[in-house]
Amino acid sequence: MQEKLIFVLSPPRAGSTLLQRMLGAHSAIFTHPEPHLITPLAFLGYHDTVDAAPYDHVNAAEAIRSFVDGLPGGEADYLDALRAYADTMYGRMLATREGKRRFVDKTPAYALVWPFLTRLYPEAKYVVLTRHPLAVFSSYAQSFFNGDWRAAHAFNPVVERYVPALAELLRQRPVPLIHVPYERLVASPERELERVFAFLGLEHEPEAVNYQRAEMKAGMGDPINVDRRQRPTTSSVHKWAAELGADPRKRALAEQMLARVSDDDLRDWGAPRESLWEPLREVGGKPPPKPVLNSYTLQRRVMLALRRGVHARPQGERLVRRLRYYCDVLLRDSLNAR
Repeated sequence: MQEKLIFVLSPPRAGSTLLQRMLGAHSAIFTHPEPHLITPLAFLGYHDTVDAAPYDHVNAAEAIRSFVDGLPGGEADYLDALRAYADTMYGRMLATREGKRRFVDKTPAYALVWPFLTRLYPEAKYVVLTRHPLAVFSSYAQSFFNGDWRAAHAFNPVVERYVPALAELLRQRPVPLIHVPYERLVASPERELERVFAFLGLEHEPEAVNYQRAEMKAGMGDPINVDRRQRPTTSSVHKWAAELGADPRKRALAEQMLARVSDDDLRDWGAPRESLWEPLREVGGKPPPKPVLNSYTLQRRVMLALRRGVHARPQGERLVRRLRYYCDVLLRDSLNAR
């Protein structure tokens, strides 16, 4: 199964759904909206634990580690067991599409558990997608917080979490991987796709840039912009710069965020500190982007507003359980995920 798996690792709002759609347009590749299969496995207790759970997760972690220590192969046996579960899920999903030989899992949360993922699937192929850190954060704040950078940062410091994590992966390269900068992907999509397909050992299919021709089930993922067009465009590359140029308070917060990221991490990410602010000079006095408003972003904002009140209510009512599901599962990155 490892040879059939392709993992797209990226932060949220970096264009990963776009890349996933283009990969899924290849005749040999099947993909599905963010499965989130791996993250729960990473926090079962042996490698890491959750902050809270509906059982005694501290005792469970100690017991699991003791149990695994007694296995003939130790950690290798434990990983075999987890891999058997994931292989079954991936394999049976792939089998639903006749003629498809490879499966793409694009789940941004995996970027924060890549040390576990790469031990679980060391022979899979990894596509690491990066984007200008401030473009990532601007899109995050515009899409889900109505352009309120401070509220977005208080909820999830995306830049400080994801840039160091993926920069470390790009430095260590413990698995077969290819680095794809978003800016190059949208500027030269045919050339970048050819490079990715070659890395994957697949024949180049240039028509895959017209990603809307590929079937894609609705589900977890980002439909904000990707459904509006037929192929990649560069229209959103420097929107963040126009936003910062029009708001000194956002510029100040952006400088604070980047000050917490090391020069090495920024360089390996593909955004060296000395050139980070160049787009600000290029955009001049362009008007800042307007927050995106559609059914998806509206849903996310409602979930954010409901979340605190929902968690304070009793859990026995069916309505409250459903609201908690939407708040905690659809939002994905919660305050406790830092």
